[in-house]
Amino acid sequence: MLRKIALGAALALAVSACATPQVVQVQQPGDRSMSCEQLRAGIEEANRFETEARSERGVTGTNVAAAILFWPALAGTYMNTEEAMDAAKARRDHLSALSREKNCP
Repeated sequence: MLRKIALGAALALAVSACATPQVVQVQQPGDRSMSCEQLRAGIEEANRFETEARSERGVTGTNVAAAILFWPALAGTYMNTEEAMDAAKARRDHLSALSREKNCP
């Protein structure tokens, strides 16, 4: 009985601790009114979101536990990180296009 409780608790911990990097909204209200400096900062932020999402794909304690205890959680993590990386890239591309339109240095 104690073994089942411990296994259940470990499984719940692994599922709840799965990586969930932030998926940014590609186009946000106010983007077109951003200054060149704000656009640069937004591009840097999108790069940071992509880097953080990519780091969640690596071999982490959480990912190893998820793979051992509940592999669908690991699959969910990988799908979420892919979505987060794609959104960050699209956000960066969107802001870069706005920056070019404004002839930012």
